[in-house]
Amino acid sequence: MNEIVTAIFFDMSSHAQPADHPVHARRDIGGIGVAVLDRTQALTVLDAALAHRRHVKLAFCNANLVNLAAVNAKLRAQLEDFLVLADGIGVDIGSRLLHGASFPANLNGTDFIPALLAAQNRSLRVTLLGGQPGVAQRAAARLAQDYPRHGFIVLSHGYFAPSEEAGILAQLAENPPDLLLVAFGNPLQERWIAEKITPRHATIAAGIGALFDFLAGEVERAPDVMRRLRLEWLYRLLLEPRRLWRRYVLGNPAFLLRILRIRFQPRGPTQ
Repeated sequence: MNEIVTAIFFDMSSHAQPADHPVHARRDIGGIGVAVLDRTQALTVLDAALAHRRHVKLAFCNANLVNLAAVNAKLRAQLEDFLVLADGIGVDIGSRLLHGASFPANLNGTDFIPALLAAQNRSLRVTLLGGQPGVAQRAAARLAQDYPRHGFIVLSHGYFAPSEEAGILAQLAENPPDLLLVAFGNPLQERWIAEKITPRHATIAAGIGALFDFLAGEVERAPDVMRRLRLEWLYRLLLEPRRLWRRYVLGNPAFLLRILRIRFQPRGPTQ
């Protein structure tokens, strides 16, 4: 299958698009267009967005997100407006089966967001939203220690009442951050960003899953050898079997079967 070359999904409602507006190829993985970018290229794209204050919705696509989007047409449509980066061995397997090549890099949010902060020479305003009560505060303290050039504030935990949402959005609009980190888990964080966040709320809005838990020490990262072997998912399953068994024990085979069906489905006659 051919890769689709597309413009980066910036909202250009308040800024003219420059002549050198970047483009990248995307590969369809189970209905989600995943950017074909290595880490340096992805960081360059986001650096340009920050420099020109172009709005970007950012997602990290793993096998679980593909499974969720496969049964949710609205979510698939919403993700078309995101810059979607490849996360994990599952989407790499899907890419090899469907497109004959792996993605250039594994850009999981747990490693990529710290890399983005480290790569930025300018001082960023970063807002954290989500996680269990108290977790985002500990994550922000860790980030402030590791990246002192940036400013980190916590807006709310992820269990705010529906009646509080308008106030949260008003606070973002009053003082929009350069980078908004949303940790609600898939697919709630992607849906919330798609439906609630506009250029007036943040420059980059990223759904980052369990990043706060890792930063706060709530969840242990896999040993380096398992991460190099792309087996961090297995380590997480061993740590939290009751919570994650459905995602991995059922979800991984379902993802593979879904990709194989796409790979071997009969194609209609060409015109």
